[in-house]
Amino acid sequence: MSINPLLERNTLPPFDTLKAEHVEDAISELLEHNQQEIERLIEATRDDTRWDNFAAPLEALGDRLSQAWSPVSHLNSTMNSPKLREAYQACLAKLSAYSTWVGQNSDLAAAYQRLADSDEFASLDEAQQKAITNSLRDFRLAGVDLPQDKKQRYGEIQARLSELSNTFSNHVLDATQAWHKDVEEEALAGVPESGLEALKANAEAKGLEGYRITLDFPSFFPVLSYADNRELREEVYTAFVTRASEKGPNAGEFDNGPVIEEILALRQELAALIGFDDFASLSLATKMADSPAQVIAFLDDLATRAVPQAREEFNELAAYATESLGIDDLQPWDVGYASEKLRESRYAINQEQLRPYFPAPQAIDGLFEVVNRLYGITFKQREVPVWHEDVSYYEVIENDTPIAGFYLDLYAREGKRGGAWMDECRVRRRREDGSLQLPVAYLTCNFTRPVGDRPALLTHDEVVTLFHEFGHGLHHMLTRQEVAEVSGINGVAWDAVELPSQFMENFCYEREGLDLIARHVDTGERLPDDMLERLQAARNFQAAMTMVRQLEFSLFDFRLHHELDKPSASDVQALLDEVRSKVAVVPAVEFNRFQNGFSHIFAGGYAAGYYSYKWAEVLSADAFSAFEESAVFDTATGQRFRDEVLARGGSRDAAELFRAFRGRDPQVDALLRHSGIGAQAA
Repeated sequence: MSINPLLERNTLPPFDTLKAEHVEDAISELLEHNQQEIERLIEATRDDTRWDNFAAPLEALGDRLSQAWSPVSHLNSTMNSPKLREAYQACLAKLSAYSTWVGQNSDLAAAYQRLADSDEFASLDEAQQKAITNSLRDFRLAGVDLPQDKKQRYGEIQARLSELSNTFSNHVLDATQAWHKDVEEEALAGVPESGLEALKANAEAKGLEGYRITLDFPSFFPVLSYADNRELREEVYTAFVTRASEKGPNAGEFDNGPVIEEILALRQELAALIGFDDFASLSLATKMADSPAQVIAFLDDLATRAVPQAREEFNELAAYATESLGIDDLQPWDVGYASEKLRESRYAINQEQLRPYFPAPQAIDGLFEVVNRLYGITFKQREVPVWHEDVSYYEVIENDTPIAGFYLDLYAREGKRGGAWMDECRVRRRREDGSLQLPVAYLTCNFTRPVGDRPALLTHDEVVTLFHEFGHGLHHMLTRQEVAEVSGINGVAWDAVELPSQFMENFCYEREGLDLIARHVDTGERLPDDMLERLQAARNFQAAMTMVRQLEFSLFDFRLHHELDKPSASDVQALLDEVRSKVAVVPAVEFNRFQNGFSHIFAGGYAAGYYSYKWAEVLSADAFSAFEESAVFDTATGQRFRDEVLARGGSRDAAELFRAFRGRDPQVDALLRHSGIGAQAA
């Protein structure tokens, strides 16, 4: 009888032996085992409910299930295949049903309440107490107090939402991979050498001559940013913004419009079922923000400050396009191209000039050194089973002892969903036998692949992305919590979870940081002073335009989940158009179906929560200003940030942690200063 690797206890996932056919059997067996064990624990502890005999064994059950599902979910995002997709899909309904059963188990909730009311509660540590209070909150949010018919409906909704989110994600991936355009070199005039090499490699991978443009970011972005051929830019732009919609070259084939309609209707029904006015209010039950009104006021305030400056920036761009590029009617597919030309003319710098200074190995070494100077930790690469030859594994070392680990998967490839993210592989927790389980993270990006014998040369934007995701990774890996529920990013308010990631981005603009990150691929020289000055000067180029774009996404997401009950696809479009009319400065085209690819809110956990990027940006800018007040690598400030923010995970409310680090509540001034948004606009 063959052994199922997902049922074996492993320190790290068995990527060398894991196959799609293992998935459903393993998850089914674990779910059945967990259910039986939970029922046994409830009975065994009715008269004596303590942390050690109840909460700790429950945590162990949850962790074992997480350890089996985590690699499956990760592979579904990074090595997607028909067999794996089928196995993943088959498990979603089972996992959803189990989650609903746990969340609505009144006996289980009663046991947690006994623990909260017990004499022991006062003697438990901060993390244990928070885990118990969070669990009681989550029982309420799962509808534990609902009558049976409503409990059943809650479960049906959750199962369907899980299925729909997966469908949405698959549609985006399939639509992205369904389109390509093969061209000759003359069509790509203006595209820099690095972009041409990537497009040529795309063609070669398919056994073709010439160049292949795809909708993967490293492929289409250089075309939209640099290609002189306006018709080509329009064609690529159209293909990208109509992905998974009823418009564009693959119109209707992977249309997410009906998926969005059903997701939104079910979310609103779910919120009403458990006593909330709308899904946005339900979403805020676990966040820092107090109310929908507070979120909208926050976004509107930023818009009031940023929109006038953004309009000035766009008008300036349009005038430049007319005068210098002969483009009289600036269209969305022209904006990236014209912006690069204007940036270069104004600051004599562009991403391509910077690439030779950021070979991927140097950027990684520099990142490690930045983190070492901040927190006193080092990194050591280890040989372990991985899912693709691109992937590396590193141990995080402190005082010669491993304290965490992470997988690094940097480059775009077929079957890998776009974007960049950090995810949990293993959580730090104290096991029942007293041993400590170390945290392990997945860090995933989609950068341009290396071509030939040379290392991948990253853009400065890609380096910023690398630092951003590593900030999430540090939040997960440098936790000192030993209770899974509040360890790492677990239990952290979603609108604060971007604080450590956005904080790390700042080091990519400081001389002290860049001296560690940037070394010329051929000469090894550091980034010259004049280039640094131009990079820093260009940091806030079109900063207001960038900010209003994020505000557009945030307001659209939040109002969508706050104001509309059962919207049609046309209602969704109408709301997006209304939001754009108030905050957007780049004219929209009728066929743009941005929402159909907005995976963050329909497949990624940011529903009624996209505002958190801006919310956390206030926190991160203010946090970094503490280093500006002392020194970029001030070890005392770094240690304080680690101790008060990174180490504490979700053991305390995020607002308390920020105050403990900064000595006061957050202020918006640093964000406006870092973004170059004039205070006079307020």
